[in-house]
Amino acid sequence: MKSFPVKEVLLGAAAAVLAYLGISGVNVLPVVFLAGLAWLMYQSASLRSPSATAVRSPRTVAVPEVRFEDIGGQAAAKKELLEAIQFIADRERIAHMGIRPLKGILLTGPPGTGKTLLAKAAAHHTDSVFLAAAGSEFVEMYAGVGAQRVRELFRRARETARKERKRSAIIFIDEMEVLGARRGSHSTHMEYDQTLNQLLTEMDGIAVDEDVQVLVMGATNRVDMMDPALLRPGRFDRTVNVDLPDREARLAILRLHTRKKPLGADVDLEAIARQTFGFSGAHLESLANEAAILALREGLTEVRQRHLVEAVDKVMLGEKLDRRPTPAEKRRVAVHEAGHALVGEWVDPGSVATVTITPRGRAMGYVRTSPADDKYLYTRSQLEARIQVALAGFLAEELVFGEASTGASNDFEQAVGMARHILHAGLSPLGIVDAENLNRGLEGAVVQQIIADQRELVAWFLAERRPVLEQVADTLVDVEVIDGEEIRRLLADAPPLPPVQGPVLPESA
Repeated sequence: MKSFPVKEVLLGAAAAVLAYLGISGVNVLPVVFLAGLAWLMYQSASLRSPSATAVRSPRTVAVPEVRFEDIGGQAAAKKELLEAIQFIADRERIAHMGIRPLKGILLTGPPGTGKTLLAKAAAHHTDSVFLAAAGSEFVEMYAGVGAQRVRELFRRARETARKERKRSAIIFIDEMEVLGARRGSHSTHMEYDQTLNQLLTEMDGIAVDEDVQVLVMGATNRVDMMDPALLRPGRFDRTVNVDLPDREARLAILRLHTRKKPLGADVDLEAIARQTFGFSGAHLESLANEAAILALREGLTEVRQRHLVEAVDKVMLGEKLDRRPTPAEKRRVAVHEAGHALVGEWVDPGSVATVTITPRGRAMGYVRTSPADDKYLYTRSQLEARIQVALAGFLAEELVFGEASTGASNDFEQAVGMARHILHAGLSPLGIVDAENLNRGLEGAVVQQIIADQRELVAWFLAERRPVLEQVADTLVDVEVIDGEEIRRLLADAPPLPPVQGPVLPESA
């Protein structure tokens, strides 16, 4: 039943009175002016007031459709989260054991790893009302608005659960580092601290015997910025790490995102999983989508392996560029990338997947690798091998053209970074060092020596393999793209290398 329109009736009556007075000869302009002024003051006051009408409603979903089975990979995170939310699914048994329900779970990890999906899956698993908000939505320039929005969020969660006849509600707050930043870090704006204080109060007020059990789930990739009071037990009781997927997890995610796409007989998702080290779930979803778009552009009815391979490059570096280098620049880029590819295959056989001189993003060319296994720990020889690969493009240019170009500046940054990592990890001749108190001159000297040793070894290798280097560069100039198998065939046909005089060979060589 609709409510009686009191406001509309009063406005209509006032307009009628003013019209009657005007017809009767009464000057109604002062009355109209004062009424307009009063209306403006009312509107200004309502904007400044942190009333419930000014609070933006959170996004509410009765029960999300996302299931844990719909999330590829993240087996450890899913297992830990399932254990943490068990108190909602089995409240009577938990109460019998005298276990205090958890009040908060913090999901941490890089962007795109599936933190929001995990929160929705948790709500589906526990048959809970799901309310989502972002940390930035609670911060305003007017005092008290953020705190009011926090109170409204918790009130809305309980009311919605009762309306939907649910026994639990999950409040999900993304960008938790904005709402939960360390108090005092915003010295010119105390509104941040008031909002955080209200959140702490609301979480402390979550009772065990409530008819609606509320669980707060937060997501952040900057847990170091958060206030310790928010992270202590009794508020955010658990922290679940949602890391980048490993190779098996990437394969599971790829299968999940390609299950509704027509795949060709030549598609090898395992090979794509090997080539996508460092990709998040969001990257892999985009990869599958881009591959389907490429197939559609060609008028095909199925996605083929070459579409997936090109999609990897597109997600990593961006779309192909229209700009074309001059023939001299193209030849230089080909030599540069051929140097990277040959040394990469020398220090880690079977790792090179593709070599191309097609410009993408800010790269004029690149070498994409496909190592047999994901690596998380490195020995000194393995780090030295990576330095060798970084220096190879620069030294290949020097060997063929007599001088290098500015295209190697990023390679130098990588080489210096890895040499410094060798030093700080205690793998240099200096042994264990204190990085903060290390003499900068000594540090620079050791880094330069590490790089000089690897430069000598790479220069020797490229000189011995110059015919292969020239052959690969010529092929790149003609076709722009070579796969790793062609590189390995050319190296296999080359004569054996003579004994090395100088630095020790890498372990994998």
